[in-house]
Amino acid sequence: MPITWPYILSLIVIFIVLSVVFYTKIENFYVFFPQTDLEITPDDLRLNYRDVYFNSLDGETLHGWFFPTDASRPVIMISHGNACNISHMLDYANMLTHKNLQVFLFDYRGYGRSTGVPSEEGIYMDAQAAYDYLVNDEMIVADNIILFGQSLGAAAAIDVAIKNHIRSSIIEGAFTSTRDMSKTMFPMSIISFILPSNYNNLKKIPKITVPKLIIHGEDDEIVPFSMGKRLFEASMDPKYFYPIKGAGHNDTFIVGGKKYFEDLAYFANHSRLP
Repeated sequence: MPITWPYILSLIVIFIVLSVVFYTKIENFYVFFPQTDLEITPDDLRLNYRDVYFNSLDGETLHGWFFPTDASRPVIMISHGNACNISHMLDYANMLTHKNLQVFLFDYRGYGRSTGVPSEEGIYMDAQAAYDYLVNDEMIVADNIILFGQSLGAAAAIDVAIKNHIRSSIIEGAFTSTRDMSKTMFPMSIISFILPSNYNNLKKIPKITVPKLIIHGEDDEIVPFSMGKRLFEASMDPKYFYPIKGAGHNDTFIVGGKKYFEDLAYFANHSRLP
């Protein structure tokens, strides 16, 4: 049977219709890579911490680690990326607590020991529940909470930042929206023009009025560096752009080295870069 143009066009139409109808499931397939095994714990690094559980608004049980220092010190609440869990963030907790900052790591639903299945609205609820835990259970003053969102976690951190009082926010390796990301991914790039702009960080970030630190690796192989620049340009003052030369998507803290953590600590304490 010869392949004709009507046949090819019919396949294209079917592909587009199925993609639109099942887009949420397709998007979740591309976005979430939940890691459930905790590869290391704070005990392995002899860190001072509290093992905590708290609930999301819709009843999921979420797990986190709170690393206290001086009770009056700022707390950096970290919303991690899409393909890890809190056990992969212990380098951050270790380095930042040594800077006398408090740290809160938590896992979204479906990650680590947290129950449920991840979704866009789900991670927004989970990040809000983490913020509420700090305020209501740890009795942290809102002026001392710094939201740090990495990659996918930037969307969660931005969503919480525009709904709550915080000290400042840090965004690293963030994309502008999943629609923009789809333009860089075949075959989704074919239908990107009809996809919704979910996880729309570009639309939301202008609503954050507190100081913002936007970090992006100049050689990011996953989220284009240009997206970090667009987010910075769309942000309100006060804002600070922190490009890391030679860094990709997942190695900013390695390439940035000691200075990276020193700059994070300075921003946390002063809400500006040195």
